[in-house]
Amino acid sequence: MTDRIRVVIAKPGLDGHDRGAKVVARALRDAGMEVIYTGLHQTPEQIVQTTIQEDADCVGLSVLSGAHMTLFARIMKLLDAQDARDIVVFGGGIIPQDDIPELEKLGVAKVFTPGATTTAIVEWVRSNVGTST
Repeated sequence: MTDRIRVVIAKPGLDGHDRGAKVVARALRDAGMEVIYTGLHQTPEQIVQTTIQEDADCVGLSVLSGAHMTLFARIMKLLDAQDARDIVVFGGGIIPQDDIPELEKLGVAKVFTPGATTTAIVEWVRSNVGTST
């Protein structure tokens, strides 16, 4: 089936806490999406390269380190440089509510904060990420 949503789930930076990313990856996979999990300690460059190489429709970033503003900004800049802003970027983790509007200005489509359910994430991806068929 070629019209399945392709999602890259990535852990940028030095944060080694990946349980949430793995739970989200599994929920998206169980919902019928193709999921590529990049593993820990990925650079923004590696994440963007993987996302483009995998022809992903979206990339979800899990950031618990407090470096979300820098990491999201870098990834958005790299996507711009690759003319790949059609790739939907979303994320989650320990991200203060006050930072979310700035992330949205950068082009981040959605930020899930602690307590977001996997059902809500799956539904959001289904509703907001299209495939190019």
